[in-house]
Amino acid sequence: MERLAVLRTAPVSAWFGIIVILGYIFVALFAPWIAPFGEHEIVGDQYQLWDSTHLLGTDNLGRDMLSRILFGARNTIGIALSATVITFIIGVVFGLLAATLGGIVDQVLSRIVDVMMAIPLFIAALLLLTIVGTSIFNMVAVIAILEATRVYRLTRAVAKDVVVLDFIESARLRGEKLPYLLRSEILPNITAPLAAEFGLRFCFVFLLIAALSFLGLGIQPPTADWGSMVRENSSLITFGDITPLLPAAAIGLLTIAVNFVVDWMLFRASGLQD
Repeated sequence: MERLAVLRTAPVSAWFGIIVILGYIFVALFAPWIAPFGEHEIVGDQYQLWDSTHLLGTDNLGRDMLSRILFGARNTIGIALSATVITFIIGVVFGLLAATLGGIVDQVLSRIVDVMMAIPLFIAALLLLTIVGTSIFNMVAVIAILEATRVYRLTRAVAKDVVVLDFIESARLRGEKLPYLLRSEILPNITAPLAAEFGLRFCFVFLLIAALSFLGLGIQPPTADWGSMVRENSSLITFGDITPLLPAAAIGLLTIAVNFVVDWMLFRASGLQD
């Protein structure tokens, strides 16, 4: 009931974002049942125009574009979400350890993160994927490690403000161990900024995967992916066909929707509405 009351106070922009996100989740979960054709199925001629059978035409191999876009939601969003979750597990764990233990642990972890963040993320991702290969596992691992540095910095910063409070000192005097302090005392008090950061980080990971796929280093064919679909059908733009722009529009719409929701979450967490 409390959550419903909070949702009633959400602005129109946040409601728009929530509805769009739920729509994308529905498409991602039920793509095999709502897509008119299979993900890899060749069903027509190359670059066939829009008609009653192929509502968005066909791609460079004769696959149905609408079906590819629907399956692309499952692949692109699913992989981006998986990478974001792993990113947060790594970043939050090490950030909490650095803030709580301090000393040499904090110094070593922070200096490693500083070195990693000195290299632009996109360039580092391109370099590492060129070296280790472009499988989905490698891509998720590389993105998670690189993006975890950003989550580490935020977690360490907000946790530093909590570990100096009296209730943490009381827990230490009671003899509570480190796992309890991290799980029950510190983490519950920093969930608001971390939740907002999760939404923002998902957007960055989502856009990074799309960019890597567009360059041929992300999700590999024949798997449907919005970034690679833009590249594969980009030649249609010279003929005034907007079909290649549809996957790009799907990327942009989800990014905008997530940002609307994150902005509302940050506004609530800041206490400005009070």
